[in-house]
Amino acid sequence: MENEFVERAAGALADRYRLAVVLALSRTEALSFASVQELMGLSQPCVSHHLKVLADSGLVTTQKQGRCVQVQLNRAAVQALAGFLGQLGELA
Repeated sequence: MENEFVERAAGALADRYRLAVVLALSRTEALSFASVQELMGLSQPCVSHHLKVLADSGLVTTQKQGRCVQVQLNRAAVQALAGFLGQLGELA
């Protein structure tokens, strides 16, 4: 696993709003942008920023469907991060 991915993913998860989005996505297939905005309780520009950070880290993907944006968890990336953290736990 690349250190750069771990750094970006850990940084993305270090924010309570972004962590809440990842946790919510872990329980569903996808969320609309409006649902994410409602979950976060933030303005549209703030939500856009947080989703960009999550997408840049590789933890989520976004897909535009007409005028709507759907956000999905990149489960492979989350599993890779969990595997890395599991290896750290084995060293302790």
